Amino acid sequence: MIFKRQTYIDKLVASQGNGLVKIVTGGRRCGKSFLLFNLFHNYLVSHDVSEDHIIELSLDDRKSRPFRNPDTLLDFIENQVKKDGTTYYVILDEVQMVEDFVEVLLSLMHNPQLEVYVSGSNSKFLSKDVVTEFRGRGDEIRVWPLSFAEYYEEFGGDRTLSWREYYTYGGLPQVALLAETEKKLQYLRNLYELTYLRDIVERNQLRNVEGMRQLVQILSSGIGSSTNPQRISNTFQSVQSVAISRHTIKDYITYLQDAFLVEEALRYDVKGRKYIGTESKYYFTDMGLRGAILDFRQQEENHIMENVIYNELRLRGFLVDVGMIEAWKKDKNNQNVRRSLEVDFVANKGSQRYYIQSAFAVNDDEKKEQEKASLKAIKDAFKRVVVLRDDIMPYHDENGFLIIGLIDFLLNPSILDL
Repeated sequence: MIFKRQTYIDKLVASQGNGLVKIVTGGRRCGKSFLLFNLFHNYLVSHDVSEDHIIELSLDDRKSRPFRNPDTLLDFIENQVKKDGTTYYVILDEVQMVEDFVEVLLSLMHNPQLEVYVSGSNSKFLSKDVVTEFRGRGDEIRVWPLSFAEYYEEFGGDRTLSWREYYTYGGLPQVALLAETEKKLQYLRNLYELTYLRDIVERNQLRNVEGMRQLVQILSSGIGSSTNPQRISNTFQSVQSVAISRHTIKDYITYLQDAFLVEEALRYDVKGRKYIGTESKYYFTDMGLRGAILDFRQQEENHIMENVIYNELRLRGFLVDVGMIEAWKKDKNNQNVRRSLEVDFVANKGSQRYYIQSAFAVNDDEKKEQEKASLKAIKDAFKRVVVLRDDIMPYHDENGFLIIGLIDFLLNPSILDL
């Protein structure tokens, strides 16, 4: 079974000829190497690129060790390229293993015959580092774990059962291909402990490994809940009698983001059109890894659903914030009181904006009004959407809000435009 990863093939193809180094980033084991060496390679060959015009090196391979020397690598590539004006495709995996790899890539850019594609997942190859180094000369293509649509395209079957399997074990391709539950669990636990956590500790030279491990557990347990470094620091002090400063907590969270393990959603004042720096929400890029961190003890579908919606919006190219909006309501004494309402997601991409509410269950009118209250308080013209866990036909309610089912949302990227 092969996952097609068509979204990323399309991005790689669209980037051809842009004069930039194509930098493929993403978390460990999300499929970057397979994307480049198999899927993209096959695409090139099927579009009349001859094999001798595709120069590929896996730099973590023992056989490629000589090419970790920058001059040896540059000489090798130069000797492969005939000066006939034709295009050659250079694909380098784990490029961070080359000494002075940024200088190497900048040197390759000087040759107009080369289209250069690189990837790396080691802690030395982080998107923010590379983007900073290249300063507009690199085109970053972020690869995520399998989306539910990619997963379902291959496995099919009952949509609800597929959803349950997906939100339990996540979207890492190797996990999806394992048949036995125990194998999936073992793979995820080992990947987190022996790869993700070890990379973070070694890159950042952490001495308090247990503190980092406990922080990840706190964030895993609280997906969908607002928090901040000070509050987390207080939790360490009150629950575990451990003193970890908010500055250290902030640094630790940055390390987790750098490793593509978590992402931060900032709080955004919808009416005031400004960010509120007091609290944030943190979402995990893969639900299987998040489950493994907690030993699969907290599988609350409502919170997981919210996390998966966030991930889906991000992989569709949206920047995603948590919306806050002030509204007035009558209290028991018929007095106007101001309250702060939350919009789960404010999703922005260019001129597009959607206000999206994740509603796991709406069992009565009171719950329905509660879920829609924040959307009703928004007065601009952007579309407002409620995503329900129920498998329903999409419709517009009396407020003009688009009401859609979760699985339809995940399987249909254009559904927000209904």
